[in-house]
Amino acid sequence: MSIPEWLPNLSTWSIIVLLVFSVFISLELIKRIILRHMIKVTQKKDFFLTSVILKAVKFPLTLFFLAFSVKLFEQLILHYGVEINSTIFNTIAQLVLIVAIVMLIDRLISSFVGRYADKNISFKSSKGIMQGLTHIMVLGIGLLIILSTIGISITPVIASLGITSLALALALQPTLENFFSGIQLVIDKPIRVGDFIELDSAEQGFVVKIGWRTTWIRMLPNNVVIIPNSVLSKSKLINYYYPEKELSVPVDVGVHYNSDLEHVERVTLEVAREILKSHKWGVSDYQTFVVFHTFDNSSINFTVMLRAQEYFNRFFIKSAFIKALHKRYAEEGITIPYPIRAINYDQESAHKASSITSVDD
Repeated sequence: MSIPEWLPNLSTWSIIVLLVFSVFISLELIKRIILRHMIKVTQKKDFFLTSVILKAVKFPLTLFFLAFSVKLFEQLILHYGVEINSTIFNTIAQLVLIVAIVMLIDRLISSFVGRYADKNISFKSSKGIMQGLTHIMVLGIGLLIILSTIGISITPVIASLGITSLALALALQPTLENFFSGIQLVIDKPIRVGDFIELDSAEQGFVVKIGWRTTWIRMLPNNVVIIPNSVLSKSKLINYYYPEKELSVPVDVGVHYNSDLEHVERVTLEVAREILKSHKWGVSDYQTFVVFHTFDNSSINFTVMLRAQEYFNRFFIKSAFIKALHKRYAEEGITIPYPIRAINYDQESAHKASSITSVDD
């Protein structure tokens, strides 16, 4: 079988293929050597941005070299005067370049999302989901661009996607409500993983997980309550760890009316300061104070303000202070009164006699 006249001879084809293949392999080897060296340098100096870019461009650069090789092959054939349809080569090169760009963007975004999730405790448990969503979005946009490049109209595709998205949104309305409420919680950060919170429904506990649909709270008895994000976002809550973990611990005390209040205040402050300095959960530099506020039935009442390192420690601070204050008051002769009820026997006897006389009449 003879070779058509418009084709170069076999030796020429071999030279063209060998030349294009050699150029591609050479570029690939140079790329690997340079990237390997640069990645080692950036890892030693902890250049995160540069390291991410270098790792992301590995395969996209190979695709770029492939597109370049396709165009080189086209130009070499044209050099020999062969009439070919350049549109095919242009389309192939464009598609390869689009795939390379899409993969580069996908890898960069995925790396940055992962980095942010690792640094942000609120996103850490949702790292995989966030990377998956960005991966789907980038690949979806890339697919639409590829379809447009090869001449397929994407308008019906976009319209179909819009109708499908609307149907899914209506069908998954409760799930989507929880999903967007979870995003709101993560962005606004009214609570964070590890915070101790109290809900308006009286549940208290530590936030252990903020998911896309639910939030998990470990309560003090060591059980877990799971709350939908939509419910949590609408609830009133107290975050005992925001803006900081330290909080005041008020302790109400009452002393006898005959007490010297100046002496009482001085002794109480001495005990409070000692507890805050010696207790492992006390805040030693806190300026504690005493406020007298009530003339009660049997005592003059006042409040001592202590300071604990976090909410859960306040019980132990308060307990230690009460024990130490009770002991010190006994040494100082300060009386903590308790209500006394007296029964008036004469009045009760007279009332009883009057009742009997009324019955006899």
